Amino acid sequence: MIEISLGKLVLLALIALIVLGPEKLPQAARTAGALMRRLRSGWDSVRAEVERELEIEELKRTAREAAARAEAMQTEMNKTARDTREQMTSAATEVRNEVRETVDEVKKDVVPAAVPATVSVDAPTDAPKEPTHGSV
Repeated sequence: MIEISLGKLVLLALIALIVLGPEKLPQAARTAGALMRRLRSGWDSVRAEVERELEIEELKRTAREAAARAEAMQTEMNKTARDTREQMTSAATEVRNEVRETVDEVKKDVVPAAVPATVSVDAPTDAPKEPTHGSV
């Protein structure tokens, strides 16, 4: 704002006293004071509005940056999940193939003749034998 020293203020008061005269000077001073208050309050409200707009723009910019970072992180997480899924699928396929190969090798090594053709279910093999002598 305009810097007014005490000397300049006294000079303005003398000029106003000469131009307006002693009877109109108090009314003119009140009017000038009211205009200065309106001007100052208008300036303060404009400054406050501009500051609010700047804060809103700053918040919007921060939100856009955060959204961009979140989107980049989401993309990176999706890529990592996709890579992990592919590695797991590949590992599962390899394990499945190894198990099949091992089962096929075991089937080749087993001799079908070594397995008994029939198993008797008539007499249990683990049952205790009855005594053959005559006991009481």
